[in-house]
Amino acid sequence: MSMVEDLAEQLAEDTLKAMSDLEDDRFFMEVAAELAAASTTLEEAFLTAIRVRLAERKARAFIKGRVDGSIKPPG
Repeated sequence: MSMVEDLAEQLAEDTLKAMSDLEDDRFFMEVAAELAAASTTLEEAFLTAIRVRLAERKARAFIKGRVDGSIKPPG
């Protein structure tokens, strides 16, 4: 990984923890805005890292829901 990707990955992890602590699911957008003012390269890598993690969480919740029956199959 590049230095930018390494920094973005760690920042994404820290931001997701802060989002949980703050109970603010849009906090990452504030962090991204701060990054944009200083480095659009890091901002883009950060947003990618956040989106991948959020998508993974959503997919895991879907899988869990299908397995436990709280989400019904289509049709």
